[in-house]
Amino acid sequence: MSSAAPPATDAVPERIPGPADRTARRPRAARIRAALGRHRTDLAVALFFAVSAGWLTHELWPDPGARTLALNPADQTLYEWFLTIDARALLGDFGLLTDRLNAPEGVNLMANTSIIALGIVLAPVTLLLGAPVTFALLAAANVAGTAVAWYLFFSRVLRARRLAAGLGAGLCGFGPGMVSQTNSHLHMTAQWLVPVIVWLVVRLLRAADPRRLRAGPPGRGLRTGADRRRIVSSAVGLAGTVSAQVFIGEEVLFLAALTLLVMAVTCAAADRDLARRALPGFAVGLALATGLAVLVLAYPLWFQFAGPQGVADGVFNPRHFSADLRSWWAISPLSVAGSESSATLTTGPAEYNTFLGWPLLLVTAGCAVWLGRRRLAALACTVAALVMAALALGPAVVLGGTRTGLPGPYVLLAGLPVVDGALPMRFALAVLPLVGALLVLAVDRALRGTGLTRRLVPAAVGVALLPLAPTPLPAVERPPVPEFVTGGHWRECVEPGGVLVPVPLPSPKDPWPMRWAAAADAAFRLPEGFFIGPYGRRGTAAFGAYPRPTSRLLAEVARRGERPVIGNEERRQAARDMEFWNASCVALADGTPHAESLRITLEQLYGPATRIADAWIWRV
Repeated sequence: MSSAAPPATDAVPERIPGPADRTARRPRAARIRAALGRHRTDLAVALFFAVSAGWLTHELWPDPGARTLALNPADQTLYEWFLTIDARALLGDFGLLTDRLNAPEGVNLMANTSIIALGIVLAPVTLLLGAPVTFALLAAANVAGTAVAWYLFFSRVLRARRLAAGLGAGLCGFGPGMVSQTNSHLHMTAQWLVPVIVWLVVRLLRAADPRRLRAGPPGRGLRTGADRRRIVSSAVGLAGTVSAQVFIGEEVLFLAALTLLVMAVTCAAADRDLARRALPGFAVGLALATGLAVLVLAYPLWFQFAGPQGVADGVFNPRHFSADLRSWWAISPLSVAGSESSATLTTGPAEYNTFLGWPLLLVTAGCAVWLGRRRLAALACTVAALVMAALALGPAVVLGGTRTGLPGPYVLLAGLPVVDGALPMRFALAVLPLVGALLVLAVDRALRGTGLTRRLVPAAVGVALLPLAPTPLPAVERPPVPEFVTGGHWRECVEPGGVLVPVPLPSPKDPWPMRWAAAADAAFRLPEGFFIGPYGRRGTAAFGAYPRPTSRLLAEVARRGERPVIGNEERRQAARDMEFWNASCVALADGTPHAESLRITLEQLYGPATRIADAWIWRV
């Protein structure tokens, strides 16, 4: 007997597993291998940049504590001290005004290039392995990270072929200016957030364009109109990234903002229809980003310019730190094809910012003409590169070391409080990614085409970049920190948090005693030192503090070795200086230049010395 009853309505036929199900059931190791396989080219590029950065800084690595960059050792000492102070955040002892240097008045960290964010992030490394290791790590990581970040921007945002993206990113991370700044200017080489900022600005612009197609809700296909959700998320991300960059390097942020402003004006002038369409949403997004950033940065920026020990101007003379026009077609001495004779075209080995060489200049100009107005991005990069290169020439054009008397475009910006904090020649650092972007666009266009240009353009770019390949940064041995400090014997002389007076005292020209504090995790305070503070004329910015009379006397003995005549007035002044510093102890380590003369002078000032480890000390 058969039943005519219908089948149960909840019966569901067995579903055939789809790709998503098979992926979900795949072992985790297999999924990781698959992901690595999909991104193996990107990972290979990142590994290449990391290895290149390690090779660039490899002379530091045998023993970071015992070696220093030969071309700028004083700034390395400063940054190791900054990293030590930043690391104290993990110990619950950190503020924007630190009393660990320039006792008793302290140092405003916001007014100095103190790379606070990087120092706090790497605080465990500093506390476990020491500030020299953290310094060496950042010196390599900054150039590699910058190159990787630009590679991802070029390949993901500009959707360029990987070869094109790799060539451009290599110039952005390892160009002459970046290699030169790696000589102890960590705040200038930490540029890996700049591509993120540019991406967020591009994302905001695209979201604000009402004619741009975007995916609608499921099942409704594509739609047009400003994407409010993306406008908000881009603004929030932009505010966060800009805030982070302020605590890494404000000068880099300033250069990036000025470059983006020039590019935005160029795009608006070249495509007025786009400007009219996108301006309302773009302006709202920028206003939101600015408002959110102000909530985070209002107090730190006030503290920098108007807080204790704050300064509102720069310490450098724009006329002295201007790029020589001839340096643009010269090649850096730190490049494989460079010559030491080119070093006369700039102020020092940490400022080879403009040395692109004539082959790269010619190829870049050809790429810019070839791309023409077909790509709005290429036009914007070309204009911005010309503007930033012109500003790098400073208030008066210099050619081959001779001032021509011709005013430079920088005179239009001179005197502005924020601008005065940036060296004119460092405007050239913004040219590197702009040139890199032009090369990427040109090579990518050539690779997508056929015929002679497909081979000629990449080859020309490669040939132009080869002479700029960097050579390893030279490093030399440096004297060890006294065992008096590394062995913790300083505690017999001064309590933690007290003031220790090393002889001679640290100064901008000779900051070496600041290594004592770095080796002791800045557990004690130092008078004077190497920093930026309001000690110039009428409270303007200057390096270091006013040296006390006793400090000047001891510095002269250390320099010349001659023993001064010490009388009652010198002893009274020495006592007043110790009282001003609130010092507990004076220390003279073995190996100090003219140590015997210094010891005799100090005994005449403070009486008999006590020997502790490898130092003579005077309790005052």
